[in-house]
Amino acid sequence: MLRRGVIVAFLLLLVFVSDEFESCSSQNTSSEINRKSFPQGFVFGTASSSYQYEGAVKEDGRGQTVWDTFAHSFGKIIDFSNADVTVDQYHLYAEDIQRMVDMGMDAYRFSIAWSRIFPNGSGAINQAGIDHYNNLINVLLAKGIQPYVTLYHWDLPQALVDKYNGWLDPQIIKDFAVYAKTCFENFGDRVKHWMTFNEPHTFAIQGYDVGLQAPGRCSILLRLFCRAGNSATEPYIVGHHVLLAHATVANIYRTKYKAKQQGSLGIAFDVMWYEPSNNSSEDIAATQRAQDFQFGWFMDPLFFGEYPRSMKERVRGRLPTFTKEEAAMVKGSLDFVGINHYTTYYGSHNNTNIIGVLLNDSLADSGAITIPFKGLKPIGDRASSIWLYIVPRGIRSLMNYIRQKYGNPLVIITENGMDDPNDALKPLKDALKDQKRIKYHNDYLTNLLASIKEDGCNVKGYFAWSLLDNWEWAAGYTSRFGLYFVDYKDRLKRYPKDSVAWFKKFLTAV
Repeated sequence: MLRRGVIVAFLLLLVFVSDEFESCSSQNTSSEINRKSFPQGFVFGTASSSYQYEGAVKEDGRGQTVWDTFAHSFGKIIDFSNADVTVDQYHLYAEDIQRMVDMGMDAYRFSIAWSRIFPNGSGAINQAGIDHYNNLINVLLAKGIQPYVTLYHWDLPQALVDKYNGWLDPQIIKDFAVYAKTCFENFGDRVKHWMTFNEPHTFAIQGYDVGLQAPGRCSILLRLFCRAGNSATEPYIVGHHVLLAHATVANIYRTKYKAKQQGSLGIAFDVMWYEPSNNSSEDIAATQRAQDFQFGWFMDPLFFGEYPRSMKERVRGRLPTFTKEEAAMVKGSLDFVGINHYTTYYGSHNNTNIIGVLLNDSLADSGAITIPFKGLKPIGDRASSIWLYIVPRGIRSLMNYIRQKYGNPLVIITENGMDDPNDALKPLKDALKDQKRIKYHNDYLTNLLASIKEDGCNVKGYFAWSLLDNWEWAAGYTSRFGLYFVDYKDRLKRYPKDSVAWFKKFLTAV
């Protein structure tokens, strides 16, 4: 899921705030909605990832990942936890699938752990990994739940980092393609919806710019924060290799598998919406640059064959370039656009060079400040996470931006949700009362529906993050995004929160 995690930058930026500006974006309404409000065939599901859910990190031949290394490094996870067990869905998937059925869900988005298929990232295939995902997919289909599969949700095999620095080396393109092809061959007869990557912007920035996620590389704050890395160049190299890896895999799928398997292939992007902090031309331009450096970084090559103009002008020689052949391969290589959307921030022009001096990274390159405040007033009510403010109108604005800029492609909301704190002192009966989450989903879905029915946006699915409370990357177990409460102290028992009953009513309305 989307983890902003730019806490260092966030604290530096609190001084850059503007006067009040009344947003012209559509507000959510209070009218009651349900499944029947949406177009026929609209897909509802929940989303997860292998590293956050599976556990069983040393079972059945699974290889080590960069996140195993990172989570076991002192001080990287806020509560000093790791995902060795997490919610143990590796063993408990059948009963979790039944929970989806009971709610009336149509689909389940999960990721395959590369290191379960290839423990060393390449080389010999681990049949136990193939067997596990075959079993999972078969149970899903037997229960009437469609699998939506992500090939890469951040858990890069550690062996590929040890061998050639992973995403920093073009060899990763070939190894990822072999892994993807293996998945198509073994699962593609039943899996009809593939995502090559989850949130490439997030793992490029968090892993190689600010160092707050695996593999923890950066050079910000005058190189005092990370042991290795170059924040001014490495995020762009990683993003470039991701785009080429995706395009290579898309070409393989379309030429060898699509005709027979009849599936589709996309990417799940993390996308905040940005509103100008005020109506000055400087802040409006800065807000667009912020979007270019977040979403356009990947979408523009996929739709137009080149990086956004603002990136090329500001990053210059540090931004890799596509050959004509590569640009042609990348352009048009998506069948659908996955959107992980949680929150909205204000954008304003960076009038000082302090950010450039201290960070010297992609944030400084954008020349934009993005924060959820004007003065002391937040843009919306905050969830538990420091980065997540509840602004339902943002999803409608974002859908219209995609419609207008990229020609109204097929969009699936691949993640949307909010978290509560993991309060050990709160009684279980109170922890299950999550009216704030119910309102979040209702209001975001209301605005999403308006974008479809009133604005003509081409949106075909919505996946809530997440079915279960789980291990939330650098936040560990401090954050609870689940519709189901997981009792980490009592055999990982699952308890339905009130939002489960709300979704069941929403999805089974007659």
